[in-house]
Amino acid sequence: MRQHWIFIGSILGALGVGLGAFGAHGLAGFLAERHAEQPDLLARRMDNWDTAALYQMHHAVAILLVGVIGMFRQNKWLTIAGFGFLFGVLLFSGSLYALVLLEIPVLGAITPLGGIGFILGWLALAIGGCCMTSGIQIQSKPKQ
Repeated sequence: MRQHWIFIGSILGALGVGLGAFGAHGLAGFLAERHAEQPDLLARRMDNWDTAALYQMHHAVAILLVGVIGMFRQNKWLTIAGFGFLFGVLLFSGSLYALVLLEIPVLGAITPLGGIGFILGWLALAIGGCCMTSGIQIQSKPKQ
């Protein structure tokens, strides 16, 4: 599964760069037409997009970390961490991206569920990365 986490983290990272670039270079023009009369709302939506991209990038790196740690130790906690981060990105960042593009306020209610996924992912990584042994042992060469 560790190779899958490295792949998923890399794809999320690439998407995060692309979505962040869109937010920096194209989103303001797209939203300006919608929110010409509401500059405060336009600023909030731009901040929402930036937050989504930032959290996506942070957690793409966290998923990569799950894959790398998984090369040295394997346990269920690392899998839980990976899924926590993945669901966090999908729910937290995804709901914010959708809120900005679709302007459906109820999508904001989904965002905290993604935050819970992030928190669970970090806690599971703490347990699986530091506290649980995997049974894999690297043996040194016997002394001659």
